[in-house]
Amino acid sequence: MDQVASSAGMHALMSIVIELFSIALAWIVIQELKWDSIVKRPRGPQTRMLQIVVSIVLGHGFASFVLAYWNWSSLLKGIVE
Repeated sequence: MDQVASSAGMHALMSIVIELFSIALAWIVIQELKWDSIVKRPRGPQTRMLQIVVSIVLGHGFASFVLAYWNWSSLLKGIVE
């Protein structure tokens, strides 16, 4: 039972790391957009909040894909056995 808890904890830790890495990656990518063509004040606080929200949404979407792919590939081990 202890091994199951340890495995679940490791899975949770990897999920958190992948989620945070994906959000940080989305933040870096979003910084390259030309916000002045989208909003009136590209350096204003509302635009920064928009960038944060968009990076969280995109990062979470990407992390969800990566984690789902990881889970699917781990389920494929059952086919070989």
